[in-house]
Amino acid sequence: MGTVSLEGIEFFAYHGTSEEEQKIGNKFSIDVTITTDFIEAARYDRLKGTVNYEVIYRVVAQVMQKSSRLLEHIAYNIIDEIRKAYPSVETIEVSVSKFNPPVGGVCARSRITLKG
Repeated sequence: MGTVSLEGIEFFAYHGTSEEEQKIGNKFSIDVTITTDFIEAARYDRLKGTVNYEVIYRVVAQVMQKSSRLLEHIAYNIIDEIRKAYPSVETIEVSVSKFNPPVGGVCARSRITLKG
């Protein structure tokens, strides 16, 4: 087993619990780590035996285009879509961070992590 990760994927998107957040948008960062068996890819130097991180990026980009209220919902949808593309992976861990969340004070980011 090994891991394939994409870290710090950034988007400007329209997610949040308030109508204002959904209108003005915000910057988000996504980290994805996939645990899978890629010994065939390592042994034979072939992309077919592993997870293609270009596909993962496209999945994340598509999910981020759909407005959501909760970071948890975003992470769940990313995991669900990755599983559709790669049903045999062992685990998928997704962290979603929102920059400067509206908490009434100074906070660089809010972050959730979901593993599925």
